Amino acid sequence: MIAVAFAVALAAAAASPVPTEVASATEIQAAVAAMEREMKPGQTFLWRPLLRGGAAVAALEIWKAPGRPAIHPSEAEYATVVAGSGTLVSGGVMADPETSNPGLVQGSRIDGGTTRSLKAGDTFLVPAGAPHWFGIPAGGELVLLGIKVPAR
Repeated sequence: MIAVAFAVALAAAAASPVPTEVASATEIQAAVAAMEREMKPGQTFLWRPLLRGGAAVAALEIWKAPGRPAIHPSEAEYATVVAGSGTLVSGGVMADPETSNPGLVQGSRIDGGTTRSLKAGDTFLVPAGAPHWFGIPAGGELVLLGIKVPAR
């Protein structure tokens, strides 16, 4: 009987969820400051995971200049602006698409997208398969806390 109870307890422990991961505002600010120090002169983008839970990752992104427009074919992207400001262009049609890897298509521009201003505190969703691009003001930066979510 004790062996059965012990086996049931072990199975329940193995099936219980992983403890919740939390990053406080202070920890996020410290992580961004560490990333800023890590960036080399002229480097315009840096990505670092902040929290992990299985395949899910919440990551910080620092943009100091625009990159190429992108599409993530099988992942939606949720993000909150942690600091800075910029512009999000999303939707429309990607011009000159090139597949870099199965999770990323990049192009030269987006035709017919919707432009939105971004500032600290704003949150947005880019659906899987939607073209998107971040404009960064000269000398500025955009810091995002982003989560990619597999499309259903």
